[in-house]
Amino acid sequence: MTFASHIFRHSTQVPITLLSIASHIFRHSTQVQDGLTARAGGTSVSGMVLSRGISCSDVQLRKSFSTNSGLPPHQELGMPSLSPTMTEACSNLTRWLKKEGDHVSAGEVLCEVETDKATVEMECMEVGYLVKIIHGDGAKEIKYCRSSSIPYMLILEVAKGLVRGPELVIAITVEDKDDIEKFKDYKPQTSNGASPQDPPASTPAKEEVIEKPVSPPEPKAVKPSSAAETDRIFASPLARKLAEDNNVSLSSIKGTGPDGSIVKADIEEYLASGKKDLPAAPSRADKTTVSATSYTDIPHSQIRKVTASRLLLSKQTIPHYYLTVDTCVDKLTKLRVELNSLQEASGGKKISINDLVIKAAALALRKVPQCNSSWTNDYIRQFHEVHINVAVQTDNGLYVPVIRDADKKGLSAISEDVKILAKKARENSLKPADYEGGTFTVSNLGGPFGIKQFCAIINPPQAGILAVGSAERRVIPGSGVREFKFASYMPVTLSCDHRVIDGAIGAEWLKAFKGYIENPETMLL
Repeated sequence: MTFASHIFRHSTQVPITLLSIASHIFRHSTQVQDGLTARAGGTSVSGMVLSRGISCSDVQLRKSFSTNSGLPPHQELGMPSLSPTMTEACSNLTRWLKKEGDHVSAGEVLCEVETDKATVEMECMEVGYLVKIIHGDGAKEIKYCRSSSIPYMLILEVAKGLVRGPELVIAITVEDKDDIEKFKDYKPQTSNGASPQDPPASTPAKEEVIEKPVSPPEPKAVKPSSAAETDRIFASPLARKLAEDNNVSLSSIKGTGPDGSIVKADIEEYLASGKKDLPAAPSRADKTTVSATSYTDIPHSQIRKVTASRLLLSKQTIPHYYLTVDTCVDKLTKLRVELNSLQEASGGKKISINDLVIKAAALALRKVPQCNSSWTNDYIRQFHEVHINVAVQTDNGLYVPVIRDADKKGLSAISEDVKILAKKARENSLKPADYEGGTFTVSNLGGPFGIKQFCAIINPPQAGILAVGSAERRVIPGSGVREFKFASYMPVTLSCDHRVIDGAIGAEWLKAFKGYIENPETMLL
């Protein structure tokens, strides 16, 4: 008997205490194993096994052998937590790759689940038949268990109403093909044993004397809105006389007296300001017209939710400061032309300015490792590897895939990685290994959009992000009198976490970065 089935089976019996549930489970349940695994980036994240005395970091109600009356043994497959960075206890089900009645084998993909950052495949671990799909294609916010360590915590989740069993179940499987028809009309059970789709069963009417509470007397108060409803303006007699003598309309004056009434001081202030009659307040019909403006509510995607929460966290908790410098890119542009001619001759892909920027940023991080760090409450963690996240805008939202060991890779390898990851981001097919573990971020709005200069928000837990603007041609003084020449300059802005990167350290990093950009041949050494 599994943990999940035990809780749901007891939900229709006499209420029992949490302690008795926990003791019964630890006494009778020696092992609970789920029936699902998530495959992400070639790594299989299998279901956790719970046994007496073993802690579990990701407890989920994902499989249970139900004992419903009239139904054979079956497995209830639940929604797993497929991303380590998910902060909400729910996921979206994109589509099913299997349909009801299909035979499933161990390792076969059942469906695709949208996490906070990507769409991840979920596969089955046991042989059987998919007999019932509870949540179909496009189902939103399907809950998974948020418990963190031991089964007792999961009991608390269910008992407190934070998680209900049926909300965790997405499908039903059986081992015997002959049992498929028996689940044709299956509906998941709620905590009181009734189907969530069915209305509550009717009970015999009970004649009860219900005492109608005595309603308290309504307070007699003058409502401010009554003035607007009756077009009556409240003003003191002295204020009315003063307004009449000066030919001032009371409707043009906002009262500061009790309940918004106009007093003498309001008239005197109006006359002293020399104002003319203000336009009358909009009528109710005008307000209705304004409020009736058409609009469309666009539901939040998972990536939009996590981007919003992380950026808000960054601006609220990280003390940002910004350093901007102009870099001459004439030599960089010339080197790029020469390298691309070699790439074309060898059948390779072209190298972009952004690829050179990523390489220069990675080498500058290696030279100034204090910027390749992150803040914790107890220490500053300085990373030994340089992994550069690159901001990629898509129709679904903002993604930041990571270029691993960017300081050790050649320009052609960086260019290839950026193109592959950008394509996967636009196709919403990034795996966790494609975006996790970055130590620094580069965001370029100059090349694609022509933005001259901007300040980017730090991507936590990193300590810095580089914002790259567009290059522009400028006139600069020459070596002689009345001499001048043209040069192209690209502004870049470094956003720093002041807890980790002091101003002088940030300036030192920008100096190293500018040296690589203005003398790009040093990047090839």
